[in-house]
Amino acid sequence: MSALRILLVENIHEVAKERLVSEGFKVDLISHAPSEEELLKLLPNYDVLGIRSKTEITKKVLQNNKHLIAIGCFCIGTNQVDLVSAREEGVPVFNAPHSNTRSVAELVIAEMISLSRQLGDRNTKAHVGEWVKSAVGAHEVRGKTLGIVGYGHIGSQVSILAESMGLKVVFYDVVKKLPLGNAVSMPSLSELLKISDFVTLHVPETPETKDLMGKEQFAAMKPGSHLINASRGTVVVIDELVAALKSKHVAGCAIDVFPEEPASNKDKFQSPLQGLSNVILTPHIGGSTEEAQFAIGIEVAESFRRYLKIGSTSGAVNFPNVDLPVKQGTSRLLNVHRNEPGVLGEINGLISRAGANIEGQYLSTDERIGYLVMDLHSSKAQGLAEEIGKLNRSIRTRVVY
Repeated sequence: MSALRILLVENIHEVAKERLVSEGFKVDLISHAPSEEELLKLLPNYDVLGIRSKTEITKKVLQNNKHLIAIGCFCIGTNQVDLVSAREEGVPVFNAPHSNTRSVAELVIAEMISLSRQLGDRNTKAHVGEWVKSAVGAHEVRGKTLGIVGYGHIGSQVSILAESMGLKVVFYDVVKKLPLGNAVSMPSLSELLKISDFVTLHVPETPETKDLMGKEQFAAMKPGSHLINASRGTVVVIDELVAALKSKHVAGCAIDVFPEEPASNKDKFQSPLQGLSNVILTPHIGGSTEEAQFAIGIEVAESFRRYLKIGSTSGAVNFPNVDLPVKQGTSRLLNVHRNEPGVLGEINGLISRAGANIEGQYLSTDERIGYLVMDLHSSKAQGLAEEIGKLNRSIRTRVVY
């Protein structure tokens, strides 16, 4: 069996390539985010794709590359991938939900202090020769209230760091979460906004979070408070944030993500927030530390290794999760099929007629697909995989070892 070929794009950390090459895979790296048209030309030469946040994996890309085995998002978010289409094509999508948590949390803390002390404006003025030595409008963060919207991996880390600095922490999440330390869960977003001196957003991009912060929410914020967004650009209505800043109701903001972002470092960045006082703009760098990118490279590369070499789908965001041991002395077959009655009987019938002995069988399903792993004592694994793959309800079948 020839080595699987993996394409990694968008300057994914070199450690990912090193780990995957050491496992016997062939790996190519490119530095930019390929367009849909470029992906359609590139992907016929690869079995697996690794991306970051800017590469869009559309239904068209997936349907024209039915040979793709897996996709890895070397970041937290997976909204850049058509997850439903990927599942229907039998392609698990992996991400790195933990590795850049600390980096984003530290940036949020730094931005909170910078807003409270107006460091962005004072730095800019000092660079052009203006000496603004004044305590007016500058405050300590100790004793203030930080409102965290979204109490997941990053939000809870921000909570711990903020509380250690003497802030009172409140949070709101649509899912019930266990408070860490002395953090207090709020019954609604509006209740959180009303009492928070700083509001930081840590929610995924979903239809429910689109335009989460708009005119009504800015009006509900405590006068003189600050907004920090290092989650997703579509969460904040930028024009309405600009209006709240110009009216001084919101005293400042730090924005790391935007509804529209340049495709590369060579493209021009423009935003209505440019030129406003006490506004910190950063180019989507929340998770862009060397430590985070190294850890992400390792995390997703390990997910690839376990799926490609063992069949484990643990951590896949769009796929039934199966965590598997290695069975020595057997052949392992993987099958993805439509979750309909009778499929397993058809597959077992083929195995029985081939005279193959099943050492172990693992099945996990969701509402659309079933993921079946079979360990067989048989030299006919490849032939069986081909027969199973011909079944009407089979989506994808392959031999792992």
